[in-house]
Amino acid sequence: MRVVVGQGSCGIATGAKKTAAEFERLIAEKELDIEVGVTGCVGTCYLEPIVDIYDDEGELTRYVKVQPDKVEKIVEQHLMNHEPVEEDTISDEDKEFVGKQQRIVLRNCGVINPENIDDYIARDGYKAIEKVLRTMRPDDVIREIKASGLRGRGGAGFPTWFKWNACYRAPGVTKYLVCNADEGDPGAFMDRSVLEGDPHSLIEGMIIGGYAMGAVEGVIYCRAEYPLAIKRLEIAMSQAREKGYLGEDIMGSGFNFDISIKAGAGAFVCGEETALIASLEGERGMPRLKPPFPAQKGYWDKPTDINNVETLANVPWIIYNGGEAFGAYGTQKSKGTKVFALAGKISKGGLVEVPMGLTLKDVIYGIGGGIKKNRQFKAVQMGGPSGGCIPADLIDTPVTYEDINKTGAIVGSGGMIVMDEDTCMVDMARYFLNFTRDESCGKCNYCRIGTKRMLEILERITEGEGKEGDIELLEELANKIKDGSMCGLGQTAPNPVLTTLRYFRNEYEDHIFNKKCTAGSCKALITFNITDNCKGCTLCKKNCPVDAITGEVKEKHVIDHDKCIKCGKCIDSCKFEAIIKK
Repeated sequence: MRVVVGQGSCGIATGAKKTAAEFERLIAEKELDIEVGVTGCVGTCYLEPIVDIYDDEGELTRYVKVQPDKVEKIVEQHLMNHEPVEEDTISDEDKEFVGKQQRIVLRNCGVINPENIDDYIARDGYKAIEKVLRTMRPDDVIREIKASGLRGRGGAGFPTWFKWNACYRAPGVTKYLVCNADEGDPGAFMDRSVLEGDPHSLIEGMIIGGYAMGAVEGVIYCRAEYPLAIKRLEIAMSQAREKGYLGEDIMGSGFNFDISIKAGAGAFVCGEETALIASLEGERGMPRLKPPFPAQKGYWDKPTDINNVETLANVPWIIYNGGEAFGAYGTQKSKGTKVFALAGKISKGGLVEVPMGLTLKDVIYGIGGGIKKNRQFKAVQMGGPSGGCIPADLIDTPVTYEDINKTGAIVGSGGMIVMDEDTCMVDMARYFLNFTRDESCGKCNYCRIGTKRMLEILERITEGEGKEGDIELLEELANKIKDGSMCGLGQTAPNPVLTTLRYFRNEYEDHIFNKKCTAGSCKALITFNITDNCKGCTLCKKNCPVDAITGEVKEKHVIDHDKCIKCGKCIDSCKFEAIIKK
């Protein structure tokens, strides 16, 4: 019997380390011969901390939301008497969160110990590179990737084989393979979970890619805000070198390939490949004109291929199982599976991996459990700040590169921020534009100044100071910024504004002409009032942080609007639905 505690960043944030320490303490105290192991995030972030107990036959019992105060009962009842604590185990409904998925990239996350290479090897790890080095030439590998239909999972969806082939065909002895692990989209954590839960899949994918294009050095550009990911990558790389999978003369084949890690400062613009290369070279992360493309002249002016974590983590599975096996999932033009991070007003927040072609409804409701508190679904932001808002009436849209693009959004790296009826779409557009304005490197006038001007207009509108002509000016600025910016950051920065104008124009008009926030979100445009339903229970008065509510017990209370900061605590505390926001 063994105990495994999920210790990805999400698990640790909810107390998994304390839970693991309590298991270790009680197991030692009771002199039980049971190992307490570590794994990454299985994707059900909303159930953390998660504890898996495997019996001697390998049967799994999964416990959820295991805080230290629950550990003693599990130890005494399950570990000592072999009777699971049923009330703390995962429900059948929550089992479906993982059961409905098709996991390729996430196949080992939440299953193996990411700090033990033997766990990875036991699940067919490094067999793909063994197959490559013993039976395949570089062009054979590229053909297999082409047959799979794998497209870049970092945002643009560019065919992976094409980039590899361009680097393979480029003249020169020195070539580089760079992994973009600088995951910058708000609400996105796909790459982080792979790095923390299964770092060897990335390493093996990079070795295969290096062999295919003739590179001898790989670089992982990982944001410094991911210390656990960097730590586990370093451990995995060290173990891979010791086993002969990384470094010189890999598996006695004569092929040399090693990997280093560069910690980035977390600049969103470094998601653009030429800006990333500039940062790797010690320069400020700013994009360069193309052509020449990185495959021709990239890192240190040498041919360079850049792929993101998810793209490369697919490669070992594709090579080991065959490109056609991967291509059997998904659609004709969008093949394989895709990892999505579900965040926002979703009931079951976490990571999902599904075949491309499922609808947004399949993902949000079929796996994610729908909207919190059974609220009404309003929209989903896809593609992060570079993407756009897809409204509720398009929820049956298939999740493919082509279909999502038709909505004005993009698949992007895989973030899905779900919004309910209380989300103001004007304010949502303001939020994302504020992000891209801050992250603009400033090289282009259109991006540097244009996003600032757009943000100023959106801020005025959400503060109740919008005026006639603002909508038309936003559209004009947005199209000029898209056309005039050098890199993808500026070219896509207006997308959240354009899509919200496309689908929620009435909200902009309400803000500007009626001085009203339809969603009741923009503080400058809402007021709180106590109705005749008030019973005088005083709960709202006690919970008001600024003493804006007055009234006697069993009498109707009153809100002083000059004092009210519109925090909403009065509504949350009222048991009689006596406070309205309008």
